[in-house]
Amino acid sequence: MIRVLIADDQALVRGGFRMILESQTDMEVVGEAEDGRQAVARSKELKPDVVLMDIRMPEMDGLEATGRLVDAPEAPRVLMLTTFDMNEYVYEAMKSGASGFLLKDVRPEQLAEAVRTVAAGDALLAPAITRRLIEEFVRRPPPGQNRPAELDELTERELEVLKLIAKGLSNGELAKELFLSEATVKTHVTRILMKLHLRDRVQAVVLAYESGLIQPGAM
Repeated sequence: MIRVLIADDQALVRGGFRMILESQTDMEVVGEAEDGRQAVARSKELKPDVVLMDIRMPEMDGLEATGRLVDAPEAPRVLMLTTFDMNEYVYEAMKSGASGFLLKDVRPEQLAEAVRTVAAGDALLAPAITRRLIEEFVRRPPPGQNRPAELDELTERELEVLKLIAKGLSNGELAKELFLSEATVKTHVTRILMKLHLRDRVQAVVLAYESGLIQPGAM
């Protein structure tokens, strides 16, 4: 059973998400929070597997709350909820440690599947969110100034996989693109994260762009 905490300052939104998730046989909503500070406190108390986190909340926003949650022992996975008009938050949300990003107008079945994805330890990057990340980098100084030495430890195949991860491809899409099995792709992804000392694919995307491995517009 996947334990979920819902953090949003709008009661109607929390109620809608609760109804969707509690209709799933493998999910349980263990609590709600109406701001970031409460989300951190309730997460420590209830120990959810996944926190649905709104970005814009009073007291403490979702970015700061996420940063505090992912730094804690036995940290939950955070699935960040955003809207099309909040492009400026996407990059910082990824940097804060969230494992997934969804638009608030997502369909019910997509929300449930997203919770399962991040609960399983994978990361979720909706194509629309990935595009906004790239738009954010277009407005930033040229990347490549902070290329980590660990990138040199990756094999050619691992570099290829990392570049495709940065373009938003799922494991299944990676397998088709590279003519590999999904099991082999998962092995490559695991090794990449281990060599680069990264927690998940979200951090891998950020590193790929910050290091200049992928340039904005290379989608």
